[in-house]
Amino acid sequence: MNLDLKGKTAIVCGSTQGLGYASAVEIALLGANVILMARNEEKLDTAKNSLDTSKGQQHDYLVADFSSVTNVREAITQFLTKKQTVHLLVNNTGGPAGGVILEAKEEEFLQAFQAHLLCNQILVQALVPGMKAANYGRIVNIISTSVKQPIPGLGVSNTIRAAVANWSKTLAGELGKYGITVNNVLPGFTQTVRADYVIKKKAADTGKPEAEILAHLINEIPAGRMGIPEEFGAVVAFLCSPAAGYINGINLPVDGGRTLSL
Repeated sequence: MNLDLKGKTAIVCGSTQGLGYASAVEIALLGANVILMARNEEKLDTAKNSLDTSKGQQHDYLVADFSSVTNVREAITQFLTKKQTVHLLVNNTGGPAGGVILEAKEEEFLQAFQAHLLCNQILVQALVPGMKAANYGRIVNIISTSVKQPIPGLGVSNTIRAAVANWSKTLAGELGKYGITVNNVLPGFTQTVRADYVIKKKAADTGKPEAEILAHLINEIPAGRMGIPEEFGAVVAFLCSPAAGYINGINLPVDGGRTLSL
């Protein structure tokens, strides 16, 4: 199986912690040069220095705040002045705040749409020409199992994640002939800051202890446990590899079997 990414360069967004960082780690282990992209430069530098370099990789980072479309556009435009081809793009940013959809403010939808869809679009438009020239490209979007089964209490997130999934599927149809694949990876309950937030919010909303909330969530997972970020990152790295070249336009849950839909 060809999992070799040596000589390839990846941009991994939201990569100073959680699923983004785990994905960056696994992609680096397959030999790629990794460019981390997030808003906190100190955390970016720390994360960069932790990545594997045993295959001669040279890692770097880009500082960009995904709450600002202008900031993301400026960051990627400046990067491209270096004339460096990016073969792999992992789109990822923090999820919208929870809450019932009926109470969501218009600004919440607009902010989430910009951070999750428009920023993805800007990065893809900037990087696809290089992927086409290289006849190799992998775009992986980290979204949510809510595109298959909406999650109660995450109204804005459910809405925007579905938009990203449909954007991605459309893109996959347009780019496949250039040797570029576009896929979505859907995390279930994984040991991350986001999962901690969901548990704490459910506890606050229901008045139940966090331990009870956690136990209930785990009971819904056929695997009988939460996932760990490394497991998720390995799936993202595989989809970036040559071995995954015929996988295109899918929504792949990594959730221990929790999602009930096919």
